[in-house]
Amino acid sequence: MKVKVIVTLKNGVLDPQGKAIQQTLNGMNYCNIDKVRQGKYFDIEINEIDENKAKSQVEEMCKKLLANLVIEDYKII
Repeated sequence: MKVKVIVTLKNGVLDPQGKAIQQTLNGMNYCNIDKVRQGKYFDIEINEIDENKAKSQVEEMCKKLLANLVIEDYKII
């Protein structure tokens, strides 16, 4: 089973990398960009048939390793 995880910075947390990307895009004449927030994307293949078990395991992975819960949110797809 394939599970996708998207990790993003929480609202209010400064994102210097996103700001640098935005400034670069503006310098490339994409002047209509208001804000860029960067994050992480994980494509996880898990050997589990039960969808609920798989999601539960990935949820545990996010809490223990993939996301810093103090400053990041995650979404399992």
